[in-house]
Amino acid sequence: MDKRVKHRSRDKEKALRDQLFQGVFRNQLTIAEAVKLMQQISPLTQPEFAQHRQISLQSFKQIIAGKGNPTLETLNKIASIYGLEMGFVPIKNRALGGEDKKINNK
Repeated sequence: MDKRVKHRSRDKEKALRDQLFQGVFRNQLTIAEAVKLMQQISPLTQPEFAQHRQISLQSFKQIIAGKGNPTLETLNKIASIYGLEMGFVPIKNRALGGEDKKINNK
């Protein structure tokens, strides 16, 4: 049985893309959450998405489950189709409501 999304509206796809990019730019998504959104935006099934990004299905499922230890190369293979790559981001200080930590240079 074909599990691909067949009749997704442009509005739904745009909303998912907006959610992905806003979450990434605001540093609000975990890697698992971002990768899940990337796959949801795609009309491909999980096995097809993994194959398209040239990673194993097992690795893909571990990433979206928040388990495993993917390499930067693997994460970049996934993110590159959305014009993204892995990099350094500010650490969130959860005790201060998610504000970026200030680093004191002395």
